Amino acid sequence: MQQSRLGYSLAQTPTGRLLKRSAHPADRPALFAAQFALSHACWLLTYPLAGWLGATAGLDTAFGVLAVIAAAAVGLAALLWPVDDPAELPHTHDNLPAGHPHLARAEHTGTGHRHSHALVIDREHPVWPER
Repeated sequence: MQQSRLGYSLAQTPTGRLLKRSAHPADRPALFAAQFALSHACWLLTYPLAGWLGATAGLDTAFGVLAVIAAAAVGLAALLWPVDDPAELPHTHDNLPAGHPHLARAEHTGTGHRHSHALVIDREHPVWPER
């Protein structure tokens, strides 16, 4: 029983935290719905694969194939996820007018306004800032 809770926590808890960190509260229902659809699309492929492989090639083979798929997913996440992922990102705005409420605590740099805060893609931040 403990092992199943640990596995579930490892798989599910980070997803919710990541999604909450990646969107404003008003955008979260759509983001959680998209993640739900994507996860179920993956299940739609792997559940029948597991059943078919288990029935035709044996459970050891099915376990091995699904372990390779899981390892590939972990490897891809490790490759794509930044090593240093701070909660707040320093960035410069050159697309907002002076006096914009978002720039209240920003430092004027001559080419824009620089500040740091938890960042999500939105109207003020249409692209992820370069480091």
